[in-house]
Amino acid sequence: MPADAPTILATSGGAVSGTRTRWEVGPLTSYAVELAGVSGRAPRVCFLATACGDNPQVIRDFYDMAQLVGWSASHLQLFTMPNVADVRELLLGQDVIWVWGGSVAGLLAMWRLHGVDAVMREAWEAGVVLTGVSAGSICWHVGGTTDSFGPDLRPVTDGLALLPYANGVHHDSEEQRRPVFRSLVADGTLPTGYATDDGAGVLYRGTTMVEALTERDGAAAYLVERGPDGRATETRLDARRLR
Repeated sequence: MPADAPTILATSGGAVSGTRTRWEVGPLTSYAVELAGVSGRAPRVCFLATACGDNPQVIRDFYDMAQLVGWSASHLQLFTMPNVADVRELLLGQDVIWVWGGSVAGLLAMWRLHGVDAVMREAWEAGVVLTGVSAGSICWHVGGTTDSFGPDLRPVTDGLALLPYANGVHHDSEEQRRPVFRSLVADGTLPTGYATDDGAGVLYRGTTMVEALTERDGAAAYLVERGPDGRATETRLDARRLR
């Protein structure tokens, strides 16, 4: 069942520490699944851990989370070879695609190598809800800041560009994130963008940002844009707290 418009929920969250499992589905990801509008059956959710090299533990953690909430779960693995014969059939058959964090540069390279980039655009246009955390947030945008190349953040400017904005993640929790993102917007390396604290997300319908959301008290989202004086301005957005 497709959403009623192309939908992306880009986050710096979506999973929370578990009680019986390592992780549990957080309110942000639960809301992404709600946006798919599924009724009468279990929602189909496909998980991609490409950005962390398809770490087997992370994939196991996903299935633990999915079992707790009753999803019909699947995953797409690209290392050392795709785990399915038809990537397009798998992804277009989902209600929600959830992308984990890690190296956004590695994610983009692997997706392009296997044609996943084109399928993601097709899925988005067909109404499959796209969501993800960190690298799984930046990837839908023009670009953002990344530690893919080392501990000093660098720009990534070759995102899928489903959304015509930059994206900043972990805005409040990693020392370099806020100043580097602002400087890249200020000098024009990155376009106007949206940034999220840990536990916050931004919802897009089509290419319009329609709502900021949080799953943690105090977390916020921000609009970062280049002002007429060539400096970056940061505007905190009103955000709705999810429970």
